[in-house]
Amino acid sequence: MSLIARLRAYAAEALGVGTHEAVDDTHLAATALLVHVARVDGILAASESERLSRLVQGHYADGPEAARALIARAAAMDSETRDVASLVEMIPHEANTTERRELLAMAWSVAAADGRVDEFEEALVERLGRLLGFDDGAIASARRTGQQQAGLA
Repeated sequence: MSLIARLRAYAAEALGVGTHEAVDDTHLAATALLVHVARVDGILAASESERLSRLVQGHYADGPEAARALIARAAAMDSETRDVASLVEMIPHEANTTERRELLAMAWSVAAADGRVDEFEEALVERLGRLLGFDDGAIASARRTGQQQAGLA
């Protein structure tokens, strides 16, 4: 059984959701990546949690309740996943460059939400950028965008 199939089966069993849940698998994987970024330094600051919630609500969920539910599912998925590469694999190769760049900027925004980007967050988001297929210039551009969204630039 593939990792993706195991993650879907885990979600269906543990969280009581069907395989045809209304939430798009791509949105679930993207949210799990953002949760991973928020938790990578071992501290989930209130500002990171708020930024995560706003981003998810603005991009992947219709309203605060749906955002909370999606984040809860994504957090469970992230806890069961060993590596961000597994989550990136759940994002279809057909996802256009704009969508992938937007996800990368959101990751930088979550990392910067507490007023700084520590070395763990920086290394993770840079790796995420490479896994999403971006070069150093595109990663730096997404960083500037994300930090602007977080009010750092």
